Amino acid sequence: MKKIMITGALGQIGSELVNKMRTVYGNENVIATDIRDNGSDVTQNGPFEIVDVTDAKAMFDTAKKYQVDTMIHLAALLSATAEAKPLLAWNLNMGGLVNALEVARELNTQFFTPSSIGAFGPTTPKDQTPQDTIQRPTTMYGVNKVAGELLCDYYYQKFGVDTRGLRFPGLISYVTPPGGGTTDYAVEIYYEAIKNKTYTSYINKGTYMDMMYMPDALNAIIDLMEADASQLKHRNSFNVTAMSFEPDEIAAEIKKHIPEFTMNYDVDPVRQKIADSWPNSIDASSAIEEWGFKAEYDLSKMTVDMLEKLKLKVNA
Repeated sequence: MKKIMITGALGQIGSELVNKMRTVYGNENVIATDIRDNGSDVTQNGPFEIVDVTDAKAMFDTAKKYQVDTMIHLAALLSATAEAKPLLAWNLNMGGLVNALEVARELNTQFFTPSSIGAFGPTTPKDQTPQDTIQRPTTMYGVNKVAGELLCDYYYQKFGVDTRGLRFPGLISYVTPPGGGTTDYAVEIYYEAIKNKTYTSYINKGTYMDMMYMPDALNAIIDLMEADASQLKHRNSFNVTAMSFEPDEIAAEIKKHIPEFTMNYDVDPVRQKIADSWPNSIDASSAIEEWGFKAEYDLSKMTVDMLEKLKLKVNA
């Protein structure tokens, strides 16, 4: 990777991946794009272009202008938002992906787009979900992700596009506020613990979901994209994970640092139904074997870092 274009650069992953990649590859070599300019460091510290991913010509013209050799396609609606607006989700998530793949095909670039544990469904094995298993999701977001995995496989097999991807679990970050995901409770809880010493979870106790701290997710993207292509068997849908926990466990970890913290429950049936259809834990052995995936943060280490960073952010 020498010239990298990132769509959805102001979103949950993009806002941190842009800055991470700029430190690795140089500010001028990472072109951030999104549908708006929010005046953040992402738009100010290096090349930034306003691009709507449903506009195929605009995406192609921008990629060609900067002579990119890598496309990182992140623009998408997340799970809960997609379920509330399914047609918009299909048009954005799938239309944008096809447009991005076409740019990669025409300009012969590397290509990355994330999948998700949302690609699994209620009939998928719940514990240590295998890399290759049944995928029958019951949400529009999940349908999009399965279709996206298959489409990326198709572009690799049919056109030779160097497509790669990860099935991310819930991603936890202190930088970007929650953005409509089912696992966002695991981000919100830290904010509320610091601000109000209490949190009301919309996910029920006992609901285990896989999670990952954002620094591990960013490293995984870069490591996968830098991996030797000849070693990759799966390419577009590597299971990755760092930890699996339920709401009471994250609350207990927070109480070690904020003893007065309390948590209540007011379950959101829509997001709970989505969570119940996802795995309790997944098997990341293929990612470990094929390109050396490794996560550094567990729940304890992540909690220490989240509280430390958010206290500075909230006070500021």
